[in-house]
Amino acid sequence: MKKWVVSTLTKEEILLKMEELKSDYVRIQADVEKATAVGGTVGQGEKVLQTIEEELRTLRKMLEHMSE
Repeated sequence: MKKWVVSTLTKEEILLKMEELKSDYVRIQADVEKATAVGGTVGQGEKVLQTIEEELRTLRKMLEHMSE
């Protein structure tokens, strides 16, 4: 995942980044579910999902502050 500079993002860029993260989340979640079904390890996938969730929270907060 790419790191981004928070202070330079526009509202449109934040929304685009959120859509990208949501798409990644769905894809990775499906991979984790498949691995679980076949008895594979899911630790790394779960860590990535947590990271995405944190990034989404941060982006939502940024949007809230822009609306104020």
